[in-house]
Amino acid sequence: MAKVKQKTAWFCTACGADSPKWTGRCPSCGEWNTMVEEKIAAPAATPLPSSGRSKAVPRPVNEIVAVDEPRYHMPSEELNRVLGGGLVKGSIVLIGGEPGIGKSTLVLQNLLAIRNRKILYVSGEESATQLKLRADRIGRGSDNLYIVCDTSLENIFAHIEAVEPEIVVVDSIQTIATDTLDSSAGSVSQVRECAASLLKYAKESGVPVLLIGHINKEGTIAGPKVLEHIVDAVLQFEGDRQYMYRLLRAIKNRFGSTSELGIYEMCQRGLREVSNPSEMLLTHRSEELSGVATGVTLEGIRPFLIEAQALVSTAAYGTPQRSVTGFDAKRMNMLLAVLEKRVGFKLGAKDVFLNIAGGLRVNDPALDTAVIAAILSSNVDMAIPSGWCMAGEVGLSGEIRPVVRIEQRISEAEKLGMTDMLIPQGNLKGFDTSRLTMRLHEVAKVTDAFRELFG
Repeated sequence: MAKVKQKTAWFCTACGADSPKWTGRCPSCGEWNTMVEEKIAAPAATPLPSSGRSKAVPRPVNEIVAVDEPRYHMPSEELNRVLGGGLVKGSIVLIGGEPGIGKSTLVLQNLLAIRNRKILYVSGEESATQLKLRADRIGRGSDNLYIVCDTSLENIFAHIEAVEPEIVVVDSIQTIATDTLDSSAGSVSQVRECAASLLKYAKESGVPVLLIGHINKEGTIAGPKVLEHIVDAVLQFEGDRQYMYRLLRAIKNRFGSTSELGIYEMCQRGLREVSNPSEMLLTHRSEELSGVATGVTLEGIRPFLIEAQALVSTAAYGTPQRSVTGFDAKRMNMLLAVLEKRVGFKLGAKDVFLNIAGGLRVNDPALDTAVIAAILSSNVDMAIPSGWCMAGEVGLSGEIRPVVRIEQRISEAEKLGMTDMLIPQGNLKGFDTSRLTMRLHEVAKVTDAFRELFG
């Protein structure tokens, strides 16, 4: 008897589009070298559409009653902030991040603190003993948290039916596979099918589902892009494992804002919430040092103060070095060009090292003023007076441009005891400054900022 040849198809790992043969470029999304070959099962017989009328009836938008989505309040206020007020019933949330960054710790720590709800934790990567050791390290136990180690989607639904949980966690979605497909776990078709089945369960039962996902070498969620379209919220847990801080960002959120940010500190007993990161990011020194400037930046809509540290020295070799940590290297080169062309400082033959203290990576253009102030302070070897901070974007012509949410930045700086603040000229329109105890110095150009700081 002749052996039946297994049918295969090519799927794009970026968008999930399929193709009967390999192509170097995806015909759907245009990405290169993203097509992978997978086995496909024989198509099942599709039932004929029902001749009856559909249960869904189109209605005018004015007749639809809008109600607030019921939410589960999570023990972590930072997580509630990013979720938009809590975990919505029937929602499906995807949490991604680097390996070892603390995704499972964040989820397990919150679940162990919930006392009045039955929770099912499905692990496809770790054993029950490993999860128990982590729970002991966190220092909490729970009789409402049920742990099962399984990678079969059909078995997971059987466990859900037996336990009847109020919250379901799957760690991770790339390890789960369904028997209806012949491809291996983590493939495009498996991730798409398993996520769609869990979405259907969440919407029909009203039970929220938390998915923990891997990321690829580019830093994005692994698997097809359709995974991020299926879920209601995508949270990115990021940070440098060499430092203690972790940032939780909302990339997508159907039930809240994507501008919120949660900040945690990794400790021996798990993750600790950082309610006021400015106090931890600032160095409390008894003496003033050159090359250090304090900037007021925003992460989402949350302001905090951070130090920009610079070191300018004569180049020992023919080619000067440009080293940047926590800031965009191209933007620093642009600021150096502005200082040389518009202000007159000859930095082309000098080494410039820039570091954003605390291990955070900042993309806010309002930190430009602090960066150039730190560079100028190190170049002239004069310390910036204590109690000074600044916020402002620097343009190519040397002007200091207005920044958004200047009121929140000023309030945060005043709350931390700052006495003086450099702000862009004309950025205070409509803002009442009569109650402020901090002195505000409006500057229009980089040269004006240099005079204010160094006289």
